[in-house]
Amino acid sequence: MVDPELKSTFNSLKVISFLLSRKWGIKLMNIASSLAKGKKIKGLFNEERYIPSKNGGPDIRIRIFRPLNSTETLPALLYCHGGGYVIGNPEGSLKIIEKFIETRPCVVIAPDYRKALECPYPAAFNDCYDTLLWAHENAESIGIHKDHFIIAGHSAGGGLAAAVTLKAVDTQDVAIAFQMPIYPMIDDRQNSESAKNIEVPVWNSKTNELAWNLYLKDLKGFGEEIPNYAAPARNANYENFPPTITFVGELEPFRDETLRYVEDLKKANIPVEFEMYKGCFHGFDIVAPKATIAKDAIDFTYASFAKFYDLYAIKNQVK
Repeated sequence: MVDPELKSTFNSLKVISFLLSRKWGIKLMNIASSLAKGKKIKGLFNEERYIPSKNGGPDIRIRIFRPLNSTETLPALLYCHGGGYVIGNPEGSLKIIEKFIETRPCVVIAPDYRKALECPYPAAFNDCYDTLLWAHENAESIGIHKDHFIIAGHSAGGGLAAAVTLKAVDTQDVAIAFQMPIYPMIDDRQNSESAKNIEVPVWNSKTNELAWNLYLKDLKGFGEEIPNYAAPARNANYENFPPTITFVGELEPFRDETLRYVEDLKKANIPVEFEMYKGCFHGFDIVAPKATIAKDAIDFTYASFAKFYDLYAIKNQVK
């Protein structure tokens, strides 16, 4: 069932899912990813800042990237990195961020949100939403348009992108031009066919269960209801949502929840660009970017980004 070009990576990538299914493995991967903190993208303006939390948390480390020598006001893209809510930082997504800016001029703002092993929900969500509010409030000094933000992320970052977009729609704090929750982690219930008994590299049913339990630990510990901002698939109202871009692999836990999300958006008459890639496991475009099908997914990502940028991000800007 696996795409022929991805089969060669199958066994080696099982190491990732092995580590992510154990708390000590998660800690080890976070130590490794921390070594990249502060890494820069050559040919771009790079900045690191610490901004205040609006929810009593510690200051939030963010990275800001923009074209060099750019003096014009640009659209802003809030990028939430992936990692199952438990690992990672913005520096792990530098190639993705660079490609966004290369495709269309924009300022990418990427929060290093708190991870669930130490800080369960709502820490990561608050950090990402607070970053959006900070960027909106400081738009002039950053050199971005005040509204028509783009919200994007892969995997758990896609889940956070969907959650941030949902709250922005609910509160109308910030106008969102479009969102890109790529193969998003959005349904804690894990009751779909694709979420059960999936044994594939990178992310499977076991890693998914552990990560959700860590992210929702405080809510479950106190017997509280799981809110839509923690698991955006629980949302039932998609009116007034922004246009959406996403894709998903056929062989991954998030397939069915992504399909339902796309259908719910379409039922609400929201413009959607979507693809499902047969024979592909989670994160195939990132871990095996040279495979033909991965190149197709990458091309889809940035061609769709360019299309929606032109249609929605640069029209009627508020400075």
